Amino acid sequence: MNNLFGYKQRDTWINHTTGTAKLIGFLALSTMGMISYDTRFLFGLVVLAVVLMRLSQIKYREYALMAKLVIVFAMINLVMVAVLAPQYGVQLYGTRHVVFGTGYWTITQEQLFYEFNLLLKYLFSLPLAIILLFTTNPSEFAAGLNKIGVPYKIAYSFAITLRYIPDVQSDYRTISLAQQARGYEISKKAPLLARSKGAVQIILPLVFASLNRIETISQAMELRRFGREKKRSWYQEQSFATRDIVMIFGAGAVVIIGAILFAQNDGRLYNPFK
Repeated sequence: MNNLFGYKQRDTWINHTTGTAKLIGFLALSTMGMISYDTRFLFGLVVLAVVLMRLSQIKYREYALMAKLVIVFAMINLVMVAVLAPQYGVQLYGTRHVVFGTGYWTITQEQLFYEFNLLLKYLFSLPLAIILLFTTNPSEFAAGLNKIGVPYKIAYSFAITLRYIPDVQSDYRTISLAQQARGYEISKKAPLLARSKGAVQIILPLVFASLNRIETISQAMELRRFGREKKRSWYQEQSFATRDIVMIFGAGAVVIIGAILFAQNDGRLYNPFK
């Protein structure tokens, strides 16, 4: 149970930073990174994300499943871009340096460079998202959302979702062990059909258990008159400290660097082919 996906208290400065500061930093870096196609800037964001990941002391086993899913999605996306738009890089960079192939399906250096930039975007955004989710208390995260202008009802729904993810994983494992004890084989050694039947025996109880929990939470919130007032206070809300200001100004500095590169490149593309 130690590798459940979700928030865990750690004694690091990133954990102690307020959810508002981390959210502002995440939004600033992610937005600038997604806009930019400057390889130098994106590579710098990857290095920064890896350093922050190390400082946050998050273990690989905690986010392994999430990382694998994102990697699979990224590979599928890159392959589909190469198949459906193999000349898009040529259109972007205005030159054509053939690597192999002929006609429409020719693979060019420009296309490979463009897809490399896409890969860098995945490589920096995933660690940043993991850091935000794994080091921020859900209630504090909701308070941070509310502080930057998100209605507290929506912010609270995010907090409930983040708190519910580990519970769903725990229920899944409990039900899985119970079904295996009854003779349903769902390990990798079992045939695909047997594993599919076993998965159904897990999913159905999990859905009903989730619905029951949702009903319990809804009733508890109604009894406490949640949503009646226009504003609310937050038990986990923290005041800004020096580390929060440093994080916000650090994110601002990265954004400024990205803007300077925009001006130097005369746009968001870094073109090494000219």
